[in-house]
Amino acid sequence: MRISTKGRYALRILLDLAQQDTKKPVSLQSIADRQHISEKYLEGIVSRLSAAQLVRSIRGKYGGYTLSRAPSDYTILDILLATEDSMAIIASLDEGVATETAVTDIAVGFWAGLQNYIHDYLQSVTLEDILQGTYAKLDDKYDHYYGLI
Repeated sequence: MRISTKGRYALRILLDLAQQDTKKPVSLQSIADRQHISEKYLEGIVSRLSAAQLVRSIRGKYGGYTLSRAPSDYTILDILLATEDSMAIIASLDEGVATETAVTDIAVGFWAGLQNYIHDYLQSVTLEDILQGTYAKLDDKYDHYYGLI
């Protein structure tokens, strides 16, 4: 499973909104400026977040976006499910893949278990946890991991 830029930026957008005055809508331009991300690119991400009812859009001169609920009510899994095309760790666990493909893969149970662990972790962490730094962090054994196997 690879989290795309859309998913990572969606998290940044929601964290940015959570850090602002929640009584006033926040313009997409101000988020783009703070996050150093193209406003045009953010528009596509915000439309997905809006469709998933994770943000509220307010129109007008003083319009913008607000969170639709408290930061503690957003799980990272909810955010990624709204923005990612697939959250499957391997193709045979993705929706729309023929059942016989999954059945013939002897290791599919292993991959499904790993996917479940990842989903459980993402479900256990909220925006509030990230803002407060209270989520589970990497162990020391990963301090020198550079992706080389």
